[in-house]
Amino acid sequence: MEKEGNKRWDRIKERLRHQYRLVVMNDETFEEVGSYRLTWMNVYIALSVVLVLVVTLVVLLFAFTPIKRYLPGYTMTTKSNDLYKIEKRIIALEKEVNAREIYLQSVRDALTNNVEYKPENVEDEEKAEGVAQNDKDNIEPNAEDYRLRRVVERGELARNNGEITSNSGTINRSIDQMFFVPPLKGTKSAGFRPDKKHYGIDIIAPRNTAIKAVADGVVITSDWTYDTGNVIAIQHENNIVSFYKHNSHLLKKVGSFVKAGEAVAIIGNTGELTDGPHLHFELWYNGNPVNPAEYVNF
Repeated sequence: MEKEGNKRWDRIKERLRHQYRLVVMNDETFEEVGSYRLTWMNVYIALSVVLVLVVTLVVLLFAFTPIKRYLPGYTMTTKSNDLYKIEKRIIALEKEVNAREIYLQSVRDALTNNVEYKPENVEDEEKAEGVAQNDKDNIEPNAEDYRLRRVVERGELARNNGEITSNSGTINRSIDQMFFVPPLKGTKSAGFRPDKKHYGIDIIAPRNTAIKAVADGVVITSDWTYDTGNVIAIQHENNIVSFYKHNSHLLKKVGSFVKAGEAVAIIGNTGELTDGPHLHFELWYNGNPVNPAEYVNF
């Protein structure tokens, strides 16, 4: 048995080594064009090399070219990942759009006086109800107020990008601790009456008087409205927005950065809700109107 197996293997090896001649001839003239000496072993090796090269080329094509997208199952996985990224991006954009819409709606409400006055705290409620000034003076200052007063008395304050700094550290400023430049000097004709939907004060001044920005900021509105005419609004630090209404001319465009005391408009008499040249000035803090007379020295 073993000998027969060896003989059979010897015969196979001999066939693999047996030489053949491949002759290429012209079919019409029978002229010999070429002659090649071959064995089955050479043919097997050549076919194996070609097969390996083809397989390697196909693998490289699918691995490093877009052809891999046509593989069964790969497309679904890729699409799933892409859809997940798109969904996350859409959710983020929706949140940004909603926040922007809420902000723009608050600005539109402020421009049209279509807003419900909501005092932020008990002190604002007392102001709205007309509590006597001497009652408010009896309120005890907190520890932060005492610390700020001591720093002010020592003259250690310095303004720096919307904050108050001292030798002992940085103090975040609220609207009470900010300094506002008067938009203009004149006579007050109407006060802050949120119960009457009058969310600012009216100041009478001569024609062509320049109206100034009360603090550094960026212009977020510079447009005309039916009720209040030419209106300009400035976004300041600490979520403070100032409005200047009924102007005859607007001197700044949306996106312009203005410095405190810089002219932004000219006093006028535009809009339906006016009966003479004056400035209607509003000051908003954290989305609520506040009495400008308490923070600006007109």
